[in-house]
Amino acid sequence: MPFLRSCSNASSGMGLVKNCKDIFLELQRKKTHGYVIFEIDEKQKQVVVEKTRGATESYDDFLASLPENDCRYAIYDFDFVTEENF
Repeated sequence: MPFLRSCSNASSGMGLVKNCKDIFLELQRKKTHGYVIFEIDEKQKQVVVEKTRGATESYDDFLASLPENDCRYAIYDFDFVTEENF
């Protein structure tokens, strides 16, 4: 088992700042955030939360928050209704 544990962390060489998971779960379960933007901190080799915004922010606000010439990872909480849900 120790072998599997060490390989799973070493595969990407990238870590997560502790609050990344907490903020993701807040968006997913509590609907606290409308979106979350993550950034890779090259010096620390970690994924960090760059921005969070409330559930009332629009998709256009989300797009405006993204940098034009740099990479980011983001989650946008999009609500929709299917035909089955009326």
